[in-house]
Amino acid sequence: MQVKKTWKQVDGVLLLDKPIGLSSNDALQKARRLFSAAKGGHTGTLDPLATGLLPLCFGEATKFSADLLDADKIYEATLKLGVTTDSGDAEGAVVGRHPVASGASDVLAVLPRFTGSISQIPPMHSALKRNGRPLYELARKGIEVERAAREVTIHAIEMLSFDVDELRLRVTCSKGTYIRVLAADIGAALGCGAHLTALRRTGVGDLSLVGSVTLAELELLDETARMEVLHPVDALLRSLPLLAIDGGGAERFRHGNPIDLPAGLSGKIRVYETGRLIGIGEPGPNGKLWPKRLVQLAD
Repeated sequence: MQVKKTWKQVDGVLLLDKPIGLSSNDALQKARRLFSAAKGGHTGTLDPLATGLLPLCFGEATKFSADLLDADKIYEATLKLGVTTDSGDAEGAVVGRHPVASGASDVLAVLPRFTGSISQIPPMHSALKRNGRPLYELARKGIEVERAAREVTIHAIEMLSFDVDELRLRVTCSKGTYIRVLAADIGAALGCGAHLTALRRTGVGDLSLVGSVTLAELELLDETARMEVLHPVDALLRSLPLLAIDGGGAERFRHGNPIDLPAGLSGKIRVYETGRLIGIGEPGPNGKLWPKRLVQLAD
């Protein structure tokens, strides 16, 4: 007889080093079962062909997961020069082959063209939807539809290595950037074409792979050890200014009422009582700090 799963409140952030071939939601559900977490969510999808940092939120941390959707990302990308595919990555069919006449100096000369604000046309092999259907479903049927160009920001591109027809880059970029499109565009600029063969995400906002764990490693840990690899809920909020309150002010804030806003603080503010996160506030009328998201952490 199958034993019914017992779920419990688990509050925290898991810095998962996602393996290749697993969707973000599949990775989330596997991790959630390992923690027996009643509630979980991720902070934005990472392509199944990509590996690396996928922050997962459990319990009260899910209230802040959307904040990372707008965060900058850091990727390490491997490009195959001289070969183009219909999807822009290694899963697609080869549609062109060209000799590679470029060297490292040529790469360094074209990379600055792709920094700053650039325009990208989303690929057909993407999760963007048209009339409720993901574009990749249409692409698999050989259907191509017009896509509007998007403005994204590439903060920095660093060449990590170059060897004949393989180029490795580190890219720091805004949300919504398609690295496979960037790879194809760089290949076109070099005159030989290119496609993405490997992608690893190493940073999301202020979070990095430092302190991350794989699913395989999680499976080897007992329940106590698994809880120890969880980061606190406020791991997602450390870029925000901090306000410590107590007494009546804390009581008011916890019940959804505004409190006086100290001078010098602005924007979203993380609020603590006796070292414990109680929520996020935002400045409002009359010099007050208004609660926007409150947490109730398990003891």
